[in-house]
Amino acid sequence: MDIARLKSSFAKVAMHGDEVPLHFYSDLFLKHPETRDMFPVSMQAQRAHLVAALVTIVSSVDDLDALTAFVRDLGRDHRKFGTLAEHYEAVGDSLLATFAYFCGDAWDAALESDWKAAYELIASVMVAAARDDEKHNPAYWTGTVVARERKAFDISVLTVQPEPRLDYLPGQSVAIESPARPRLWRYYSMANAPRADGSVEFHIRLIDGGAVSMALTTQAASGAELRIGPPIGSLRLDPASGREILMIAGSTGLAPLKAMIEQLAGTPQPPAVHLFFGARAADGLYDLPGLEKFAAGHRWLTVVPVVSGERSPGGAGTLTDTVMRSGTWSARDAYIAGPTEMVQDSAARLAAAGMPAGQIHVEDFGWSEQ
Repeated sequence: MDIARLKSSFAKVAMHGDEVPLHFYSDLFLKHPETRDMFPVSMQAQRAHLVAALVTIVSSVDDLDALTAFVRDLGRDHRKFGTLAEHYEAVGDSLLATFAYFCGDAWDAALESDWKAAYELIASVMVAAARDDEKHNPAYWTGTVVARERKAFDISVLTVQPEPRLDYLPGQSVAIESPARPRLWRYYSMANAPRADGSVEFHIRLIDGGAVSMALTTQAASGAELRIGPPIGSLRLDPASGREILMIAGSTGLAPLKAMIEQLAGTPQPPAVHLFFGARAADGLYDLPGLEKFAAGHRWLTVVPVVSGERSPGGAGTLTDTVMRSGTWSARDAYIAGPTEMVQDSAARLAAAGMPAGQIHVEDFGWSEQ
């Protein structure tokens, strides 16, 4: 495969925006109508997920380890849809037809061969991961809501009891489906380290027009049952680094970082952790009292609340502005989670200030909100 040619052709295709997934799914459903029932009635979020996955795959082709981990996660995660090995051929045919359409005259036998080989490799990894996962785990877990607490007007905390037990690493995420929104899944990070009773905490922010977040914050009362996909994602602590830690959390991006903090609390000698927790308004710092109480009992943890544009203990300005003027962080490991713009800005400015790329770990919640 010619990697440069693949990247160049995808850049040309991606310029057409939402037309690309529209064409793909139209082609797939026309040729294979039996696949339509695997998807939600409204395809807007699903189209965004497709584009995000393609962007991640293409941007990671030079990093085989990262690409393999992502694709294996995709294979395991797709089990919750009822995806079977035979579906991959249909998807591949429609994907190549879509790329050919948008590449126009640039589409030739060599480019077709490159994309076919790339897709077959990706599909083989996904199928193998799904088959391996099938030996150990269900396609999805049934989660019973055991508690719901409203922390702010737009933020709720759900405590869920999965069945069977859900094993995961702090920092990972799962897709959640509400019975009120069938086949529409939204990714949330676990907000606690694994507990003895197996319960899991999720921080849910109500998104304007978000079908899943609306269902979870208004309809998921105690006793409600949810479906939960397998744990995915590469955001996790590097216990071997030995470095002190910088954490930057925007809004409910706090969830995976809070799980990591709980994980560190269970180790013999936790490193120093500096957590900047930001929101646009003061009530967006929904978990601040609990964080400050926890920090009071764990001297290795420093919590700095930041309200954008207002005077706060961290100063005035954006969350990233406050972080950058508060210290020199290049010798630390950074863990960043929250809205896309904040995550990208923080990662870029830390790198520009001398932090090696391998020490910057991110979770972007912007692409999957619905």
